Amino acid sequence: MKTPSRREFLRSLAALSTASWLSRYQALAASEKGRVKITDIQVMMLQGPRNYSLVKIDTDAGVYGIGEGYGNPGVGVKEQILALRPELIGKDPLQIDAIYTGLGQRTDGSAHMLIRAASGIEIALWDVAGKILGVPASTLLGGRFRDRVRVYNHGGPRDWLDKASCREWAQRRKADPSGFSCAKFGLTHSDPAQDRSRDLANRLLTTEELRQIRRGFENCREALGWEQDMIVHCHWEYDLRTSIQLAEAIEPIKPLFLEDPLPVDYSDSWRRLVASSPVPICMGENLARRHGFKDFIINHAADILNPDIRNTGGLLETKKIADLADLFYLPLCNHNTGSVICTMATVSLAAAVRDYLLLETVVGKRDWMDDVILHDRPIVEDSHIRVPDKPGLGIELNPDVVKAHLMEGERYWS
Repeated sequence: MKTPSRREFLRSLAALSTASWLSRYQALAASEKGRVKITDIQVMMLQGPRNYSLVKIDTDAGVYGIGEGYGNPGVGVKEQILALRPELIGKDPLQIDAIYTGLGQRTDGSAHMLIRAASGIEIALWDVAGKILGVPASTLLGGRFRDRVRVYNHGGPRDWLDKASCREWAQRRKADPSGFSCAKFGLTHSDPAQDRSRDLANRLLTTEELRQIRRGFENCREALGWEQDMIVHCHWEYDLRTSIQLAEAIEPIKPLFLEDPLPVDYSDSWRRLVASSPVPICMGENLARRHGFKDFIINHAADILNPDIRNTGGLLETKKIADLADLFYLPLCNHNTGSVICTMATVSLAAAVRDYLLLETVVGKRDWMDDVILHDRPIVEDSHIRVPDKPGLGIELNPDVVKAHLMEGERYWS
């Protein structure tokens, strides 16, 4: 008999871990099997700083679920979701894994991949399932490890080389009513007109840029103090050597992590970066499905995984990623530039992941985005969001606010 490889063995362990809590969901759903059918799928687009693709799944039991597919730069996501509609009408909404898997090659990375559309549908199915079964989605996903989830927001000082500007930024952060305790922001690059070494086409940082990066982040840390965390944000633009130099430059501020310094796809350079970096390396927002993460996990090519549930395939697929990562003691956080709908869906997932760090969000400004859903207390308090106790995702849209922020040409769903 052929001895399984280490990789095959670890995959089987992850499958067993997932099967244990998924079987509990299936047992809970067994009594309702076949009683409810999907009757319609609708999509409407909100417009804000980005656009947001909201999904609604209707059933013949009068129960509906809400989810979110990708917005910017997800051009065509609405059309993709509607293209999948005929395949789902008449299906049992409790058969979430089977429905998602049944989309087959539509989500397998082929040229016609519809993973962002399928993710929005899958998220809405968990809302439906929770409402039918009368329990929160976090319970269906295996149960809670926490009752509230830490979140962080974005934005750095106007001029990080100016200490007065940094102090003014720090004062604003400390006075924020949502109490955010972690900020993420990126780098400022030098002007080629002043820095003769700057080449806009390569993957390098110049000596002057590295010097300014170190100084700028140290100014921010001095102004902010150590009671708040900072995350250094990149966009996959550097090579290996530059990524290591960047990690060394920011090490004095003890960032929570350095995000996405190397190009997206797996290469041995990611493993070498993790081995060399003095700060934790986080990545994963653009990866799809477990298959996109497996090499990073198995080859120790990341310290922290950062999936976006609108890219991975939804809540179940992301939970499976977390189960595999847990075998290597790798924590999870979540990328999330989605609306309050995506934020609350991710909170339900985060509650059910043991080794969870924190969640990115655009919620908490106490503006119209918070008010897209009905709430009787601030959504973000002390840099945390409470895990909903109501069935499903535990949210209800505020029709007046949604209608006021529909993209031009969109109509509120019936």
